[in-house]
Amino acid sequence: MNKPIIEYKGVDIFQDDTLVLQDVNLALNKGELVYLVGEVGSGKSTLLQTMFSEIPISKGEARILDFNLCEIKSKDRLSLRRKLGIVHQDFKLFSDQTVYSNLRLVLECTGLKDKLLIDSQINNVLAQVNQTDSLESFPDELSGGQQQRVALARALLNNPSIILVDEPTGNLDFLTGKTIFKLLSDLASGGTLVIMATHNLQSVYDYEGTVYQIKNQTLQNITSKVYMK
Repeated sequence: MNKPIIEYKGVDIFQDDTLVLQDVNLALNKGELVYLVGEVGSGKSTLLQTMFSEIPISKGEARILDFNLCEIKSKDRLSLRRKLGIVHQDFKLFSDQTVYSNLRLVLECTGLKDKLLIDSQINNVLAQVNQTDSLESFPDELSGGQQQRVALARALLNNPSIILVDEPTGNLDFLTGKTIFKLLSDLASGGTLVIMATHNLQSVYDYEGTVYQIKNQTLQNITSKVYMK
């Protein structure tokens, strides 16, 4: 059996001094499509933030790829994040930069300097999300769905093994949201571990995955209840 690329054992998660989640246990593998569902404020985003070491873990055991999240040092956080694709709820695109420049900056931060390689990689990820015609556009010139696609393209730049997505359809219309979910489902089918926090239960039913619910500070696998045959 393959070793999980994310594994939490008996983890308690705090936001400042407030307990958000207790006794979290997870074992996630390549190619899984994982949903985190729960009410607003239940801790979905907080759990994602522990995975890219934005929020520290002080109790339990937690590993992601080759990193021990309980003992990770500041110098290793950047290395971890370079191995992840992260799509924030508010996109976090630079409004004064074109789509091309937004993506180029990410690649340059990883040390890539060859313009031909940069252009090739940018065109490749934009093609994956069907957004090649936005190359020279500024984020404010794009719709919410288009910005979401660009944010997803940015997350794909370094060919990550894991993509973390926070509320991918929070501000999108139904049809656009469905397209985004289809893209994420396809990525999981291709071998990427995709973890998304979402309130869009219809898409959970449309694209079958592993479903975890956060309720009363606990994380429970409710997959069998969601997909009762």
